[in-house]
Amino acid sequence: MKHSRRAVPDGATPAARIGARAVIAGAAAALAATAAVWGLVSVRIARRIVMPPPERVSDTKIVGVDLAAQTITLERTPDTELPGRYGLFTSGSQSYVKLGTVLSADASTVKRKLLTEIGPESRLAPQAAFSGWYYDTPEQLHLPFSTELIGSSVGPCPAWLFPAERPATTWVIQVHGRGTTRAECLRAVPLLHGLGLPVLVASYRNDGDAPRTGGGTSALGATEWRDVDAAIGYALREGAQRVVLMGWSMGGAIALQTELNATHRDVIAGLILESPVVDWRVVLGYQAGQLRLPHPVTDLALGALQSGWARPLTHSDAISLDALDVVRRAAELRHPILILHSDDDGFVPSDASHALAAARPDLVELQAFQVARHTKLWNYDPQRWSDAISDWLAHHDLAAAGV
Repeated sequence: MKHSRRAVPDGATPAARIGARAVIAGAAAALAATAAVWGLVSVRIARRIVMPPPERVSDTKIVGVDLAAQTITLERTPDTELPGRYGLFTSGSQSYVKLGTVLSADASTVKRKLLTEIGPESRLAPQAAFSGWYYDTPEQLHLPFSTELIGSSVGPCPAWLFPAERPATTWVIQVHGRGTTRAECLRAVPLLHGLGLPVLVASYRNDGDAPRTGGGTSALGATEWRDVDAAIGYALREGAQRVVLMGWSMGGAIALQTELNATHRDVIAGLILESPVVDWRVVLGYQAGQLRLPHPVTDLALGALQSGWARPLTHSDAISLDALDVVRRAAELRHPILILHSDDDGFVPSDASHALAAARPDLVELQAFQVARHTKLWNYDPQRWSDAISDWLAHHDLAAAGV
């Protein structure tokens, strides 16, 4: 005898049948409403991923400034309590100030030395953004430089060129991360310049300096590498024979895509990657977890990025996360890579960096830091950071080539 699988038994009263159908209809409506909400949220998340914020997001609160002692007290966070030198984006009479060492701390605040003088007329709003930049203009390095325009397929991309003191045939091209500008790269210039290397600090489409394309969205490295390839072409025309790419955060993803795809791939001598994005799925999954997004929302957002079905709202073409997964494409790598990454990065997890080092131990050297957080390794431990880069360049005969 077969058992009925009907939701309502055949002998149920009409009232029971109506009630059961109402429950089913209500559940279906609730599921549809939930799916609609998830779909809307996923599109917003997808848009947030590809659309850089219009302004710097405040993540730090200024509690007070002592003008006599030239100190500043900040709300305590994993970033503001870090030892070392940093920067602080502010609003009011100052737009950016430099921060020195931690002088004291309690459970809720951190007092740091101010390295930018704050006068009695200065007024700083409470909301600020903590930064690893330290230098925010090239003039602060006190090194000769020029502003160049790199011709790319989207138009002229401005770059800062710091020439070496003597002619050199190995250049370094630096690539900054998402939602920031070329100034992020300035910390590395004195070290590289001291090693006899010309340094070209590049820009790329939709970063605020270079030309805007399409909807002004980021392709997470899928198209931006073309502008770095154009920068390599510029370096070759100016006398370079080999190029080292140095990428910060998403700039690491762009450098890796340049290594995999560039017309000038054969002149790349190696890559230095600081807190790099190696696999976007790892990064986006981690950040979704930080936001406590339901897994279906995260999956829908990744689907929106890859399929392009949400393009009318995201203004972004489909992005292949498989193509951007360099662990998956590790066999295609040709040149030595130095990765500097903090295991408590807090924004771009180091998991994929470890995975890439494990996949290609013949090419990839990983220097894993602790405590340093995202793109703040130079700030936290400048000696170890500088030694790691200097030793790697020397090992691969890149530091003084052609000098």
